[in-house]
Amino acid sequence: MTTTQPTHSTPETDPGKVELHARNVEFDLSQTPLHWIPGHPVASNFITVLNLLLPEGERWFVETFNEALPMIKDEELAADMRGFIGQEAMHAEAHDRAVEEWLNRHGIDAKPYTDQMEWIFRRVLGPREGGTPEQRQKHLVERLWLVAAIEHYTAILGDFALNCTWAENGADPNMMDLFVWHGAEEVEHRAVAHDAAAYFTDTMFNRARAMGLALPFLALLLVRGFRFIMNEDGSVSIGPIGKVAGYYRGGRAGVLPKIRHLLGATFSYFKPSFHPHDIGDTAQAVAYLASSPGARRAA
Repeated sequence: MTTTQPTHSTPETDPGKVELHARNVEFDLSQTPLHWIPGHPVASNFITVLNLLLPEGERWFVETFNEALPMIKDEELAADMRGFIGQEAMHAEAHDRAVEEWLNRHGIDAKPYTDQMEWIFRRVLGPREGGTPEQRQKHLVERLWLVAAIEHYTAILGDFALNCTWAENGADPNMMDLFVWHGAEEVEHRAVAHDAAAYFTDTMFNRARAMGLALPFLALLLVRGFRFIMNEDGSVSIGPIGKVAGYYRGGRAGVLPKIRHLLGATFSYFKPSFHPHDIGDTAQAVAYLASSPGARRAA
């Protein structure tokens, strides 16, 4: 049985403050199969959903941070936020290209799902028009905490990508690099959304309310996206039990995060002493980003 264990920075390995910046990247997916983890079609398709879900979500992160940035008087935090904005914008662009150049080539039209994501993130979760300045700022802070709660999971998934068994299972190196590069940057900037929200107000109520929205929201979008991909993928025909079994098989093989690890990470978010720096290893993330073939190709 294969397991993947979370990593943590230590005083011996922590490189200290890292300047955040966007990296140009280029991923060649022209030869990447649809089931890019051999023998794991369910795991491949489940992770592929992120290519469809992430771009609109990350553009929403960027929009929310751009709205908050003029109110930030702490220059160090403002610099981190600008780096975060650049990285998230590049993530959206990279995953958009994967959909356009890779999924479409495999005969999957993602537009029905991506149109839904556009409506949710731009219309439902976008800035609220009208109201007093105080009401608009309150709504902004609520969105910042929701971003922070979602970023809790992106950091967990980023740490998973850096330590999972995709390579050992023969995963396509270019698709793997796309997700590990993205995951490494999520670990690198894992504290920024939390610190930006806490700059305005930091209470357990804010954190709990945001997580109460983020967890079912993300679960719904991922499951909906997974059903969409599986319905579009004519090469796999399995029922609901087979899909669940495929997920657990992927977890045992270390190519998908285990549900119990995700639930444990959710509970950790409510610890009074919680801080995102408790997730992942900055040195590991930075080392991968220095060696990522996709980043080196575009340098």
